[in-house]
Amino acid sequence: MIHLNGEFLPEDRAKVSVLDRGFLFGDGVYEVIPVFGGRPLRLGEHLDRLARSLAEIRIPDPLSREDWAILIDELLARNPGGDRSVYVQVTRGVAPRDHAFPEAIEPTVMAMVNPIRPPGEQVLTQGVAAVVIPDHRWSRCDIKAITLLANVLARQEAVDSGATEAILVRNGLATEGAASNLFLVADGVIVTPPKDHSLLGGITRDLLVELAEANGLPVMETRIPEDSLQGAQEIWLTSSTREILPVTRLDGRAVGEGVPGPVWRRVHALYQDYKASLRQEAP
Repeated sequence: MIHLNGEFLPEDRAKVSVLDRGFLFGDGVYEVIPVFGGRPLRLGEHLDRLARSLAEIRIPDPLSREDWAILIDELLARNPGGDRSVYVQVTRGVAPRDHAFPEAIEPTVMAMVNPIRPPGEQVLTQGVAAVVIPDHRWSRCDIKAITLLANVLARQEAVDSGATEAILVRNGLATEGAASNLFLVADGVIVTPPKDHSLLGGITRDLLVELAEANGLPVMETRIPEDSLQGAQEIWLTSSTREILPVTRLDGRAVGEGVPGPVWRRVHALYQDYKASLRQEAP
């Protein structure tokens, strides 16, 4: 079942107008919330990010935080299963095609549930490949906008190269992946770029920083020059649905020893423990 503008509908009955500004202009934002054991991971932080993205593009938040939580709970109840993610999308709404904002328009609200498939054993033992490509996206990557064509092209370039993800570089600095945040380990220190307009501040990213610091692992939030990628001991990519991917091959060359490293194994275990705590607390 899909939620669309206050109704719960089968997927084949959920329709939007061809005049929806999300369809015409990509005029909207989205959020992805992982759910483990029936409990959303850091729902408050995800709703905070959704509200911020809406405010940045000047769409009024169509629901209160309480109503968002009720909607998500109801959607999960109508789509039972194991680990899942809730995808929420809000567009400016339906209006005649014109670039300027229309007056008196109701946002379009859609939400759906997708299964989360955790990384397979081969990924956990062997890691994944990534490629480095130029970052051609717009300058407000901190907004979780539905206009993702540049990200789509970057991911496809990675796939065409036999890789799982693309690491994006702008002005000599590595920013993030096409659909992930970037970490590396250098001299035993976990390094990730600081949050600014050049990247999307990930909820999983923030959680990993918190878990690492709470468990005595050194963490530094600082800019990552492109050439630092080649000498990194470890590289990871994080996202809500793919968790923490260890990159063991970059542009065809081994990263570190060419297998998931010891710091990744430690942080991966901390993240799994955190997920297990959500399942234990679920009603």
